[in-house]
Amino acid sequence: MTALFRWLSHRSLGFLHALGAAVGWLGYWLSPTYRHRFDDHVERAGIGPAAARAAIAEAGRMVMELPFLWLRPASEPLSGFTRIEGAELIAQAHGAGRGVLMLTPHLGCFEICAQAYAERFAPQYGPVTVLYRPARQPWLREVMEASRAREGLATAPASLAGVRQMIRALRRGETVGLLPDQVPPEGQGEWAPFFGRPAYTMTLAARLAQQTGAALLLVWGERLPRGQGYVVRFQPMTEALPADAAAQAESAAIVNRAMEHLIRQRPQQYLWGYHRYKAPRAAAAE
Repeated sequence: MTALFRWLSHRSLGFLHALGAAVGWLGYWLSPTYRHRFDDHVERAGIGPAAARAAIAEAGRMVMELPFLWLRPASEPLSGFTRIEGAELIAQAHGAGRGVLMLTPHLGCFEICAQAYAERFAPQYGPVTVLYRPARQPWLREVMEASRAREGLATAPASLAGVRQMIRALRRGETVGLLPDQVPPEGQGEWAPFFGRPAYTMTLAARLAQQTGAALLLVWGERLPRGQGYVVRFQPMTEALPADAAAQAESAAIVNRAMEHLIRQRPQQYLWGYHRYKAPRAAAAE
């Protein structure tokens, strides 16, 4: 499997995205569970048929671009096929002496956001730290760990130790990245509306911002057609979080509305098959 992954990493983005479109449709038709969940989520969110069909192919493209992104040599800069919009927001936050907390949904190429930040901004503002949950398969875990061993990019485990690591990074004025539409373990979230339906939502993003005074920014990586590359878009937070740290349910609802705001910009690139409304799992013992 590792050999196939490495072979794919040397193929062009255009080839991988074309193959990914077929993979997306294959997965949709071969898995009734996935198909039912996907159809249910797009219907509840009011996504039209054209965007829903496009999202099936985009989910496959998201999978097939990973070998290219994870195993790309550090000597090959992203700037050759990625442009950044909203860079001034990063400069403003760091210029005010604040850390930056980037919130990214499962939208477009979310894997590229941290790499793009590390390449463009880490030399000036320090590394970006991203929350990291190791893969279960040993071969995939090895590939993922190697991919994230890049200059300007640090990882924090999904544990109490990882939370402390992120707090320290933000207090140093560095940057942390989270996917706040991931379902957290039981006791680490609140039920809040997401496209009109209660979803168990992490409170970590709000707690980090409230404890450190970090600036909140939204970021997502748009996948361009025909393998042309990506646009990483930094945008301001849509609403301010409450100052009261006890208002966790309100904070979770605000974060979910911010994620909806991003997703509605390009709904055909959201990972609608993700099990967003599942019950949380039991928290692991520290």
